[in-house]
Amino acid sequence: MAITLYSLAGADAARPFSPHCWKAVMALHHKGLAFTEKPVGFTEVPKLEGGYSKIVPILRDEDTLVADSFQIALYLEETYPYAPSLFGGEGGKAMARFVESYSQTTIHPLVTRIAICDIHAMLGPVDQAYFRESRENLLGRTLEEFAENRDQAIGDLVNALKPLRHMLNRQPFIGGDAPLFADYIVFGALQWLKVSSGSIFLPEDDPVAHWFERLLDLHEGVGRKVA
Repeated sequence: MAITLYSLAGADAARPFSPHCWKAVMALHHKGLAFTEKPVGFTEVPKLEGGYSKIVPILRDEDTLVADSFQIALYLEETYPYAPSLFGGEGGKAMARFVESYSQTTIHPLVTRIAICDIHAMLGPVDQAYFRESRENLLGRTLEEFAENRDQAIGDLVNALKPLRHMLNRQPFIGGDAPLFADYIVFGALQWLKVSSGSIFLPEDDPVAHWFERLLDLHEGVGRKVA
């Protein structure tokens, strides 16, 4: 039975944008596994696989269901040990946990501020209503009010990537000479921004921009196939 990955998209199913789903997509390609991606809208997620999870990605591999991008990566590493490693050992798992924390606490809030209105515009009417209500309740303000300092957030994102920029002056990937799951974590965050807003807002000569381009080229350019 083929592997199925449920991911997140707006009105255009050809533009999946979730950072967590992109991590899983890259992990599956890294392992060389054939799979079918099924993008759905926000309000469809709770209906998937009998209500298995409130979040995507969800992976179905024969009779096994796994949710959460990091848990999916761990599952793939354990289930397909003969395929290229996503972590390169226990140290790589610990490193990926750190990178995940850095990405979700530092990069994700800035991407949200930059792209929140773009994401809303991508959605169909039902998902737009859900997205607006849920996010405005969480933020305590309208989407438009939250995005008022978008230009400041773009500048803050450039600064927030300084640790990655510093490291990439010495090596081509977070994983060293080749990418690991840690690379896909940050790639997912920036791909989320690119698919939603059309840019990652970095100068062309930025080492992070060069690294992002290398990630876009991986796995037969799967990251470039989304407009």
